[in-house]
Amino acid sequence: MDIDKATATQLANIEKRTGKRIAELIALVRTSGLAKHGEQVTMLKRDLGMGHGDANTLAHVAKRADEPATPAGDPLDDIYTGAKAGLRPIHERLLAAIEAFGAFEIAPKKGYVSLRRKKQFATVGPATRTEVEIGLNSRQDDMGAGFVKLPPGGMCQFKARITSADAVDEALLVAIRNAYDAAG
Repeated sequence: MDIDKATATQLANIEKRTGKRIAELIALVRTSGLAKHGEQVTMLKRDLGMGHGDANTLAHVAKRADEPATPAGDPLDDIYTGAKAGLRPIHERLLAAIEAFGAFEIAPKKGYVSLRRKKQFATVGPATRTEVEIGLNSRQDDMGAGFVKLPPGGMCQFKARITSADAVDEALLVAIRNAYDAAG
């Protein structure tokens, strides 16, 4: 899935949900007087009733609109760099398998990507120099496939780490598919 296309789709959906053009929404962020990203996200959620993902993306877009234009690169180049570059094939194999489930959006973050349907169902990114971490959102008690239940209140309810592309197996994909189905 093309990350730029997913962001464009998310922005189009934001326009539909708010009834405002992205340029108007960027102007709203700029004139709010709020400089911190978290404050902007809170304002967008409060004043426009946006979900966290949409508000977060819009705040990032507004920030980028203020920055000088630079050649667009692949966000994965920033995530899988240096000692973590060898993990990228694991990430790509995992995402290729998830794409077989159907449509979803990929929202790049600082050190990982968020996978969303109507809501986030997974996060994927390097945890260490040798492990890719998969976070899942699910209301189930047990995801199996090596997933560990996390304490309440976090970004994800479960996480697992894999160290090779061969670890992208049927059991892992069944667990991710359950979270995917529940998100959308």
